[in-house]
Amino acid sequence: MMRKIFILIFLACAFLYSCSESNTAADWTKKAQKSWDGQQYKDPQKAVEYLSKAIELEPANADTYNRRGTAYYNLGDYQRTIEDDSEAIRLSPEYADAYNNRGGAYAKLGKYQEAIEDYNQAIRLKPEYAVFYNNRAVAHIKLKNNKQGCLDAQKACELGDCITLRVAQTKGFCSSETEMLPKE
Repeated sequence: MMRKIFILIFLACAFLYSCSESNTAADWTKKAQKSWDGQQYKDPQKAVEYLSKAIELEPANADTYNRRGTAYYNLGDYQRTIEDDSEAIRLSPEYADAYNNRGGAYAKLGKYQEAIEDYNQAIRLKPEYAVFYNNRAVAHIKLKNNKQGCLDAQKACELGDCITLRVAQTKGFCSSETEMLPKE
């Protein structure tokens, strides 16, 4: 009798425990998102862990690869960022943010031409996103192609984000006479 009670209690506990654990890819993704502060993961290692579990359960989700790539970026693991964003792009070739994120990882590795190619794709897909132009501007300036970098920074400014243009002007990469800021 005692053995049956023990088995029932064990089964009940096992059932309750399994119900309280995250069981779906969406659950794991939500857990990872809890540490997202709008710019980066507060605990990127935990985010990688949670998103890896989500990928195990749903390996064809491009967004999850892109999110994990961002977590790797936050950890400074740019090669893994490139791998995950490449997989996101393979799964969803029109995923502009994945091109942008992979471009950022290439830039961190000093591979500015590869970064520019990815920013070109991101801009082709979403030409209204100022951040893509700003990122490409910085890559061009790093390659000492200031004219193209300043044109991209100006375009980003026209789209509402003038920070890169202002910094480039302050540092002397862009002329303040030829690259006019909109009046505020």
